[in-house]
Amino acid sequence: MGQQPIALDPAGADIHAEAERLRERGSAALVELPGGIRAWAPTGHALLKQLLADERVSKDPNLHWPEWIDGRYRESWINTWVGVTNMFTAYGANHRRLRKLVSPAFTKRRTDALAPRIEEITTTLLDRMAEAPDGRAELRTAFAHPLPMQVICELFGLPEDRRSDTARLVEEIFDTTATPDQATATLQEILALLAGLVADKRATPGDDMTSALIAARDEEGSSLTEEELISTLLLVVGAGHETTVNLIGNAVHALLAHPDQLARVLDGEIPWNDVIEETLRWAPSVANLPLRYAVEDIALPDGTVIARGDAILAAYAAAGRDPLRHGPTAGVFDLTRVDKEHLAFGHGVHYCVGAPLARLEAAIALPALFARFPKLRADEEAGPARQSESFIAHGWATLPVRLA
Repeated sequence: MGQQPIALDPAGADIHAEAERLRERGSAALVELPGGIRAWAPTGHALLKQLLADERVSKDPNLHWPEWIDGRYRESWINTWVGVTNMFTAYGANHRRLRKLVSPAFTKRRTDALAPRIEEITTTLLDRMAEAPDGRAELRTAFAHPLPMQVICELFGLPEDRRSDTARLVEEIFDTTATPDQATATLQEILALLAGLVADKRATPGDDMTSALIAARDEEGSSLTEEELISTLLLVVGAGHETTVNLIGNAVHALLAHPDQLARVLDGEIPWNDVIEETLRWAPSVANLPLRYAVEDIALPDGTVIARGDAILAAYAAAGRDPLRHGPTAGVFDLTRVDKEHLAFGHGVHYCVGAPLARLEAAIALPALFARFPKLRADEEAGPARQSESFIAHGWATLPVRLA
C-alpha cells in the first residue's frame, strides 16, 4: 500500500463527491476507514465487477486478512461487519454451505407468494398516512421503513415485541460514526435478542424461516453451528430490510427532485422498473461495503497491485456513476438511460440472495404510494431531508413530505 490513503468521512456526508476524489487516484484508490483500517476501493464498474467474481478475493478475515488474524481491529466497529460467522464472511465451500441453507427463503416461488401480503401491508400503511390531519408525513418512518421491516420479520417469525429493538439495533450497526464501545454493545445486544428468538422458536416452532433454519441445525445433521445460525439471522433480518428501506426512500427522493421525469412515470410513459433500476445505479442502498481480502497478489490493468492480505472495500456508489461505463452523464438521474446496469446487489457468488424480494417490494410500494398521493411533494417547511450518517448505508434518515 504505497500511496497515501484518503480518509473516508465516517458520516458519509457527501459520498458521491468523495467517490470522485477516489476516482482521480486511478482504478483503485487506497482509503482509510474509521479506526485506521486501510483498504483498496475499486471505483470503476468493470474492475469492481471483476473483483467481486474473482476467486482470488475472499470475504473470510479469519483466513485471508493478516491484520485481523493478528488480533487488530477486533475491538473496533469493523467487528460488527467481519467478526460474525455467516455467509457474508465465508469463502469457498464454506460460503456455498451457508448460502444453501438461506436460499430457500428467497426462491422465486416463495418471493412471488409474498406479493399479496406486501400489497396488504402497503395498503395499511398508506391508509394510516392518509389519516394525517395536516397532510404531512415523514416518509421513512411512515412507509419506507415499516414495509420491508414487517415483511422480513413475518418471513422469519420475529414477533412484534422484538421488532422495534431489532430495527433500532440494525440502524446502529449501519451508523459508522459509532464509537468502538457503542458498536460492541450494539452487536452484543442484537445477538442476544436473536438468541432469544432462536430459543423461543426451538421451544415452539412456527411456519417461518427461523424455525426452518433451526430444524436444519438440530434435526437434519447440518454442520450449521449455533453461532452461524444466530449470525445468519442477523444478516438476513438486517440486510433484508435496511437496504430496501433505502431503495424506496432514494427512489421517492429522486422522483420528487425530478418532477418532469416523475410526470412521465405517472403518465405511464416510463415503467416503474426503470425507476427502480436507475435508482439502484444512481443511488445504491449500500455505498461502500466492507470488506474483502486479496488471497494472492492481484495486478490491476493500470499497474496498481493489491497485495496478498490487503483489504478491499466494494465501492458501489462510485461504480454506479462510473463515466467509463455510463458516459459523461453518469452522475445524472435519467430514467430514459438505456444502460442502467449496476452492481447494487453485488455480483458473483455473493450476489444478494434477497435481490428479487427487494425489487418486488419496491415494485409494489412505489406505484401504490404515488397512486394514493399523486401530488406528493417534499415538505419544504419541515426542512430538507436528512441523510443517514454512514459511509456504508446510502439513504435518508428523514424524508418529510406533503401528501397533497
